[in-house]
Amino acid sequence: MELYGSDAYAPAEVARRVATVGVAKARMAALPLALLGVLAGAFIGLGAMLFVLVRADAALGLAATQFASGLVFSLGLLLVVVAGAELFTGNNLIVMAWADGQISTREVLRNWVLVCAANFAGAAGLALLVWLSGHTGLGQGAVGRTVVRIALAKQELPLAEAFFRGVLCNVLVCMAVWMAMAGRSVIDKAVAVVFPVTAFVAAGFEHSIANMYLMPLAMLVQGGTAEAGQALVTAGGMARNLAAVIAGNLLGGSVLVGLTYHLAYRRPAQRAVQAAETDPPARG
Repeated sequence: MELYGSDAYAPAEVARRVATVGVAKARMAALPLALLGVLAGAFIGLGAMLFVLVRADAALGLAATQFASGLVFSLGLLLVVVAGAELFTGNNLIVMAWADGQISTREVLRNWVLVCAANFAGAAGLALLVWLSGHTGLGQGAVGRTVVRIALAKQELPLAEAFFRGVLCNVLVCMAVWMAMAGRSVIDKAVAVVFPVTAFVAAGFEHSIANMYLMPLAMLVQGGTAEAGQALVTAGGMARNLAAVIAGNLLGGSVLVGLTYHLAYRRPAQRAVQAAETDPPARG
């Protein structure tokens, strides 16, 4: 039942809509799915670009830096939700359609693998364009140094920490997507997206697609400035980070959000339908 005075979709209706959308996503043709995945990677990269710009300002205090960088990073998911794109972390919610029995395991894995690869292409491609534009030279190179510092910290994260930060990140990302599905207007969706995304960035959690932008950009920046003995972001270090963070994102989004809401809202409805189909009608 909807709250009085609210025109948002009720949670049970959101669950139905997420499952329906999940079927469409899982069965989308490969070409549009890949193209929309590239766009999503670039969109998240744009949010990460602004995130770095805020982090490069040494004049801000800790709380202000964390909050402001999270706020501007919200641009990425807002572009995905409103403009339309296929984001691996948000698509973890298609497990609801799988749990309903509407799509197969193969269809779920096809979507995740193709979209994740396309997100990487979009995020890394944007990193190349940003580097070529000279953006990282802003603030007398402060932006570039900040990118490298952030990427090195990600590379050096213990695997367990990277995993659990990925879990917590995608709980918040998928909650943002879930709440955006409850909205009926762009303003509704913007409000739904901004607060959870700001929270996960401010808390220092790990988003795999953002890392697909930040770490390749750091490798490009350091290529022309590295000194003897300086720690470097490497392809192996990026792969190690992404493996742990992607696994954490999957658990947080698909299990802790998607399957939890399935059990809360979809499973009781399925049982009611099954009971109605199997129980003979009462005779008067």
